[in-house]
Amino acid sequence: MPLIAAAIAIVLAAITFILFIRPTDLPPEEGESPTRHLEERKARIYENLRDLQFEFRLGKLSDEDYQRTKLDLQKELAQTLAEIEQTTQGGQA
Repeated sequence: MPLIAAAIAIVLAAITFILFIRPTDLPPEEGESPTRHLEERKARIYENLRDLQFEFRLGKLSDEDYQRTKLDLQKELAQTLAEIEQTTQGGQA
């Protein structure tokens, strides 16, 4: 019986705590980063470059295909990095 009473008290305390949290008690939400989607794209490109190199080393790609795809990914990476730089400089001005 005391165990059941203690369990009920704990559940009620937890529910009370959850229901009575005021929005002012919560930390302020961080705004969406203007470069978040660009950083995610950059990470995907780096991952694709690693995968490309791995597949080339396994012999799944010819040298010509590897070089062409690598160049395309590097161009996309350069464009993404330029967009990140432009966005961060625009936000500082």
